[in-house]
Amino acid sequence: MTPIYLPLNQLPLAGIVYSFEQSNWAGRIIVLVLLVGSVFAWSLMLTKAKSLRLAAFNSRLFLSAYRQEANATAVFLKRRKYEPSPLFSIYEKACRSLGAEIEARGADPDDLFMGGVGANVRGLGQRSVGAVRNVAERSMADHVLLFEDRMGLVATAASTAPFLGLLGTVWGVMESFGGMAMGGAAMLSAVAPGISGALLTTVVGLLVALPSAVGYNLLSDSIRRTSVEMDNFVDELMADVERQYQDPE
Repeated sequence: MTPIYLPLNQLPLAGIVYSFEQSNWAGRIIVLVLLVGSVFAWSLMLTKAKSLRLAAFNSRLFLSAYRQEANATAVFLKRRKYEPSPLFSIYEKACRSLGAEIEARGADPDDLFMGGVGANVRGLGQRSVGAVRNVAERSMADHVLLFEDRMGLVATAASTAPFLGLLGTVWGVMESFGGMAMGGAAMLSAVAPGISGALLTTVVGLLVALPSAVGYNLLSDSIRRTSVEMDNFVDELMADVERQYQDPE
C-alpha cells in the first residue's frame, strides 16, 4: 500500500493555526476564552464522573453488606466503612441519631448490640422514629446538592459556547467585508483570510459545546440514578428501623 503524504499546509492543525493568525483581535480573544472554558469543563466533568463512579462502587458494596445482616445497625456497630458511598453516609448519620433517641429514652445505646428485638430495645415512639427519618432525609438532600454542585457551569459551557463562536464569526465576517468595501477590492482573495479566521470561532465553539452537552447529559443521568438509589435506601432503612425499634401500637 502506497503511503499518502500531505503537504504541511494541508494538515488540519496547520489550517487551524493559519485561521487563528488571520483572526482579528476579538476572534482571538473569543477562541482563547473558549479554550479556557473547555479545559475547565473537561476538568469538572472528569472529576464529577470519577466521584460518581467511586460512590456507585462503594454503595454496591455497602448495600450487599447491609442486606446480609439481620439487624439494621449491624454494619454500623461492626464499624465497617464504605466511604465515599452516599448511602453509607446516610446510614451512619441515621444510626447515630437512632442511638441518641434510644439514650434520650433512658436506655443504654449499647442495647443496639442486642439486635433490636428485645423488650429493652423496642421502645421508640413514632416521633423518635420520625426524627431519625428526618436526619436520613436531610443527609440525602445534602448529598444530592453536593453531586449537583457546579453542574450548572457545564450546562453554561454547552449552551453559550456556540453563541460565543457565532459572535466571533459574525464579527470577523463583518470586518472582512467592511475592509473590502473601504479598500475597494471585490476579489475573493481579499476577504478569504479574514473569513477563514472568523469561521474558526464557530468551529471552536462547537468543539467545546458538543462534549460539554454530552457530558452534562451523562452526568445528570448518573446523578438522577444515584438520587433514586438514596431515596430507595432511606425507605428501606426506615422500614427496618420501624420494624425492629418502634413500639408496636
